[in-house]
Amino acid sequence: MALLSTSLPANLTSLAEDGDKTNSDNCSLESNWTFTYVPPYILSISVLGIVFNIFVLMVFILHKKPCTVAEIYLSNLAAADLFLVSFLPFWAVNAWNKFDWIFGLAMCKMVNVSILMNAYCSIYFMVLISIDRYLALVHPLSQEKMRRPKFAKICCVVVWILGLILSVPKFINRKLVPDRNRTACSEADPEINESMILVLGFLIPISIIFFCTVNILRALRNRFMEGVNAKKNDHKANTLVLAVLLAFLICWVPFHLRNIPTWLNKAGMLTDCSSMNIQHFCGQIFTYLAFFNSVLNPILYVIVGRNFRKKVKELFLQWNHKRSPTMTLRSSRTKLSILHPS
Repeated sequence: MALLSTSLPANLTSLAEDGDKTNSDNCSLESNWTFTYVPPYILSISVLGIVFNIFVLMVFILHKKPCTVAEIYLSNLAAADLFLVSFLPFWAVNAWNKFDWIFGLAMCKMVNVSILMNAYCSIYFMVLISIDRYLALVHPLSQEKMRRPKFAKICCVVVWILGLILSVPKFINRKLVPDRNRTACSEADPEINESMILVLGFLIPISIIFFCTVNILRALRNRFMEGVNAKKNDHKANTLVLAVLLAFLICWVPFHLRNIPTWLNKAGMLTDCSSMNIQHFCGQIFTYLAFFNSVLNPILYVIVGRNFRKKVKELFLQWNHKRSPTMTLRSSRTKLSILHPS
C-alpha cells in the first residue's frame, strides 16, 4: 500500500520506496521515523491479526452447529484479514531495510496482490453482510431464498474470484526497479489501478453499503417506535454487524479519501511544503488505520458478538467433554497399575 512514499500515497500498494527523497521543488518530506516506528507497528498488527483471525476461524469451523449466513460472511472476512496480515511482515522488513526489496520479484508481486485482494474482498464481504441484514430487516419474507447458507457460500466464492481478477493488473505491473543503491518493489503506471480502486473498490460498494445501512437503521427505528420486539438472535446479529460495519468505515474511508489531496496536488493546488508534509503524514496514518481493521474485527466479535462468545464457550465445553473420558481412562489405568503392580 502507499504507505510511506515521499510524494502523496499514489496507489494502494506502493510502499515508501522514496522515504528519504525530496520532491522536484526541493520540498523535503522527512520520514526517517518510518524506518524505526513503522516496522514494529506493522509486525504487531501482523502477529495480533494472525492470532486473532485464526482464533475466529477455528471457532466458526470447529463448532458443531453450522454457521448462519451472517457468520459465513464474517468468517470469510476473517479469512481475508488473515490473508492480509500474513504478508505484512515482508513490508515491515522492507521498511526496516530502508525500502531495499530483498525478497525477489515473485514475493514483490504476491505481497502487493495480497494487500489489494484484501481491500477488494473485505469491502465486498461488507457489501454482502449489509445486503443480508437489509433483506432480514426490510424484506424478511419476500427474499428468504437469498438468505440461505448455500447461496451465501456461492456469493463468497464469487467475491474471492472477483478480488483475484481485479488484482491481476497489480500482479502484472509490479516490477523490481534499481533505485540508487537499492532495489525498489514499485509500479510503473499506478494511474490505472488508482481509478479501478476508486470506482470498483470504493464508490460502488460504499454506495450499496450506505443504501443498506440507511434502510437498516430506518427499519430498526420503525420497529422500536411500533413496539415490535425483534428476535433475540436477530438483535444480536444486527448489533455485531453494525459494529463491524462502523469499524470498517472508520478504518477504510479515510484511506480512500486520502487521494483527494493527491488529485488537487496534481492540478497545481496544495503544492506548498507545509501542505505536502501534512498530506504525506496523513496518507501514511490513514493506511496504518486501514491495516488495523484486520485486528479490530476479531476483537469486536468477542466484545460485541454475544453469539460468538456463546460459540466459544460451547466449543470449550465440547473440547472438555471429549477430553474428560480420556482423562478418566488414564486415571483408571493408573489406579489399576498401583493396585496390581507387575
